[in-house]
Parts: sequence; structure tokens; C-alpha cells
Amino acid sequence: MEERNSSKIRKIKIKDDITMRQVKVIPCLDIKDGRVVKGVKFVELKDARDPVEAATVYCNAGADELVFLDIAASVETRATRMDWVKRVKEVTTVPFCVGGGIRNLDNMQALFDLGVNKVSINTSAVKNPSLIKDASEKFGSEKIIVAIDGKKNSFDSGRPRLELMIMGGGESAGLDVVEWAKKVEQLGAGEILLTSKDADGTKEGYDIEMTKAVAEAVSIPVTASGGAGKLEDLYDVIIQAKAANVLCASIFHFGELTIPEVKQYLQNKGIPVKV
Repeated sequence: MEERNSSKIRKIKIKDDITMRQVKVIPCLDIKDGRVVKGVKFVELKDARDPVEAATVYCNAGADELVFLDIAASVETRATRMDWVKRVKEVTTVPFCVGGGIRNLDNMQALFDLGVNKVSINTSAVKNPSLIKDASEKFGSEKIIVAIDGKKNSFDSGRPRLELMIMGGGESAGLDVVEWAKKVEQLGAGEILLTSKDADGTKEGYDIEMTKAVAEAVSIPVTASGGAGKLEDLYDVIIQAKAANVLCASIFHFGELTIPEVKQYLQNKGIPVKV
């Protein structure tokens, strides 16, 4: 009886936590050569659409925010290309974040000057953690997102179970994802964008284990990314893994689900969303 009551209390607590905040539905647009692309596990990239067209469609459909990631910038050792950022800004009517190739405060300032609302840093933050602190102090933590890419290893691999990846997922940082997430919060990041490399583009569901481990370790919002394939996946990562927001790419880019469908589904399941 005690075990049953304890389980009931846990379920009530989860519901209470969810009702206290509004979950954001966020399309993610990976940019390469000025086009939106989508791959599987960070490779096998396919052309999806023009970023301006996509931004217009998603804003009109009710996206809460947009995330644009220049996925080749770090690998090509260059800054984010400003041409597509300028074009996107002209049509975007919701807050939007840009990431990829942001290495210093000047890169951030240039993006904020164009009207970007938030920036996302990943490889540069791992290589220079003080960048997180400096950026949050100068621009405000609410404008600084740290993107964390992780992969899962077997327990007997000798590597971290949840391993931090950098350089577009192509290089191990030799760090534990959860420990890095804690440090990121301590340094002043306002949000974490967590992507599972294993789940990315598979449409087989978010990595519940990874997302829950990070969300329970920090108090800042964690946006789940990688693996959304059906409506239930979004509900599961919110309820089971305590994700604050859900980020999707394939299901939106290729017309499998729409933002209104996602929001209506979540609302029907008792999860507060902006409609």
C-alpha cells in the first residue's frame, strides 16, 4: 500500500511541475551552405528547404521560438555566415536563436546587433568555459544557450556512459554530459539545448535516459532535441525526462506533423502550451 501511495505522489508531483510552466515547441533548422538540411546521427544530410521559407511557415504556424544552427561552422573553423541570418531576421516574428561558429563575445555582439535574440555555443564553450561566464555577465544569461551534444556508451566501455561530443558530433570531449551540464549552469548559462547524437534524425524517440539525467541535475531549462518521430515522443520526454521544451526538425521539415497538431495534442494531455 505504501509503495502504491508513493507512486501516486510521484505522479502528482510530476503533474504539478508541468502545470507551473509553459512548454515551448521549437523547430530546429540546421543550416549548411545557406540551406536547411537534416541528417541522421549528424550525417547523411539531406536538403530540406530554404531557411527564409521555413522561418515564415513556422512563425505562421505558431512556433514559440526558432533555433538556427550553422552546423558546418565549427568544422570549417569559421564564424556563422551573416547573410542567411539577415534574411531570416526579416521574416521571423518570434524569438530566435543562432548557433555555430560562435567563438567570442564579438561574434555574439554581431549577431545581437542583427536582431538575434539568443546565441547557442557548444564547441567554443567546451574549449573555453570562461566564455559562458563572460557572455552571461555581458549580455545576460537569458541570451546564452549552451548546446550539449551527447552519445551513449555501454557501461563496460571504459568511457563516460553519457559522453560529451563537440565539433558537430565528430569529436569526443572526454567529458561526462551531466557533469558538463552542471558546470554550464554554474558558469551562468540560461538554458541547455541537449541533443542525443544516437537519436538524432532517427524518429525513434528522444533519449529519455540522457534528458532525464541532465534535467534532474540542473535547475535551468533543458530543451530536448534528437529523435522526435511521433506525438507520443514529445509527451514522453516532457513527463518522463522532465524536459522544459521540445525541439523538432524532421517531423516538421518533411510535413509529418505540424506545430498546431503538436500543441493540440500536448494540450489535450494536460501539458500547458501557448496556443
